[in-house]
Amino acid sequence: MNDTIDKQTISLIPSLKMIIFDFDGVFTDNFVYVDEDGKESVRCSRSDGLGLGYLDNLNIKYSIISTEKNPVVSMRAKKLNISVTQGHDDKLPILKQIAKINNLELRQIAYVGNDINDLSCLREVGFPIAVADAYPEVLKLAKYTTLKVGGNGAVREVCELFNRFYRM
Repeated sequence: MNDTIDKQTISLIPSLKMIIFDFDGVFTDNFVYVDEDGKESVRCSRSDGLGLGYLDNLNIKYSIISTEKNPVVSMRAKKLNISVTQGHDDKLPILKQIAKINNLELRQIAYVGNDINDLSCLREVGFPIAVADAYPEVLKLAKYTTLKVGGNGAVREVCELFNRFYRM
């Protein structure tokens, strides 16, 4: 875990009620494997699934918003028992809809992203988070950047961060 996080940033964590995750590049290493029949697969870290248990224990809601509509995303989300919304070029209206459904303000939401299609959401939430290997534009907006890269425990690192500082 990143121990260089400043006290001002830490103080924001207890006010957050939900985390929205991008999928590709956050839950995955941002690579896609395609076989000769066109079937896609991705690589995810099993430790991320265990990390989500911290959020359950803290009663923090979480969800995935993915630009691409892909059965791989659906299957991983189903396995992790996490809600997912897919197939949206502009994620911000979906983020706002999720906030409204959950009776939350955007400042009560953290968003974890890695690429330019996450910028609009990262600009609007109370706690923008970037994975270590995110694009420079994303890193500039982040209040917290993971030490782990996407697909290699970055989701778990975020969950552990919340577990460590949520009840302050």
